[in-house]
Amino acid sequence: MSGIQQTVAGAARRPAWTKNFGQRFALLFVWAILVLGFSLARPDTYFTTGNFQTIFGSQAVLLILAMALIVPLTTGDFDLSVAANLTLTSMVVAIFQVDHGWPLLPTMLLAIAVGTLIGLINGLIVVKIGIDSFIVTLGVGTILQGVVLWISDARTITGVSNTLIDWTVTNRFLGISMLFWYGLLLTVILWYVMGRTALGKRLLFVGRGRNVALLSGINVDRVRIGALTASGFIAGLAGVAYAGMLGTADPTSGLSFLLPAFAAAYLGATTIQPGRFNPWGTFIAVFFLVSGITGLQLLGADSFVQQLFYGGALIIAVVMSELVRRRNERRRIAVNG
Repeated sequence: MSGIQQTVAGAARRPAWTKNFGQRFALLFVWAILVLGFSLARPDTYFTTGNFQTIFGSQAVLLILAMALIVPLTTGDFDLSVAANLTLTSMVVAIFQVDHGWPLLPTMLLAIAVGTLIGLINGLIVVKIGIDSFIVTLGVGTILQGVVLWISDARTITGVSNTLIDWTVTNRFLGISMLFWYGLLLTVILWYVMGRTALGKRLLFVGRGRNVALLSGINVDRVRIGALTASGFIAGLAGVAYAGMLGTADPTSGLSFLLPAFAAAYLGATTIQPGRFNPWGTFIAVFFLVSGITGLQLLGADSFVQQLFYGGALIIAVVMSELVRRRNERRRIAVNG
C-alpha cells in the first residue's frame, strides 16, 4: 500500500469530526490569536465591548453580500455585478421613498425585485447564450453603475425612512445592531439549504462537474440560472440593508464591497469545509478580515492597509483553495486505485 493510500485509510478510521480538524478550524484559531494579539497591544481600545459590537454590527452588509457570492461560486459561476446591484437597489429605496413618497414595505419589495431581476438576467445570458459568467456579470455591473448615476443625477439622496434605520442599526440585541442578526439568520438559512437539502447537493454537483451532473439527471441550466438569480436576490437584500445602515444612498460607495466580499468568500472556502464555498466559513472569514483591519488601524496603520489586507487575503485564499482542491483530487485517485 502506498503512503497516500495508508494516509487515506488511516483517516477513514478516525471519527468523522476529527478528519482534517486542523485545516477545518485553522482560520478560527488564527482569528482567536489575532484578536488576542491586538487586545494585548491595545487593551484600552481594541479589547472593549464597544469595539467588538462595532466589528460585528458594522460589517453585516459585507457579510450579506459575501453570502450572495457563494451561491453561484458553488456552481462554478462568478457574479461580479453584486456590488453594483447593491448600489442600485439601495438607490431604488432612496429614490422611491424620498422622491416619490412610497411607503417602506412596497419600496423594499421593489428594490429586492430589481435585484432578483438583475440576477435572473445574468443567469439567462450566461446559460442560454453561453457566455462566460465573468464577462457577463462584469458588463452588467458596469451598466448598473451607469444606471445608478442616471437615475440619481449623480447625487447623494438623504431622508431614508427612520423605520428602516431603526430596524437595521438603531435597534440592538445584546448590544449589537439588528443588521448583524439578519446576516447571521441568512448564514443559518444558507447553511441548511446548501448542506442539508437536495438543492444544495445539486449546486455542489454542478460546480464539481457539469457534464457528470447532466448525466446524473440534474437540470444543470436551471441550477445555474437559479444560483445567479439567488445571488441577485441576496444582493437586493444587501442593498436595502445598506440604505438603512447609512440612512442615505449614494452612487459609488457600495462598489467598494466587491473585493472584500470575494476575499471573504474564497477565504471562507479554506475553513469549516475546506475546498467548498460554505456559509459558516464565509461568516468567519468576514469577521477575521474586519478584526485584522480594525486592529491595524488602531495601531496607527494608514488607510491603505485595508486594500492591502483584502487584496492579500484574496490571493492567499485562492492559492490555498487550489492546494486543497489538488490534495483532495490526489486522495480520490488514491482511493479509486
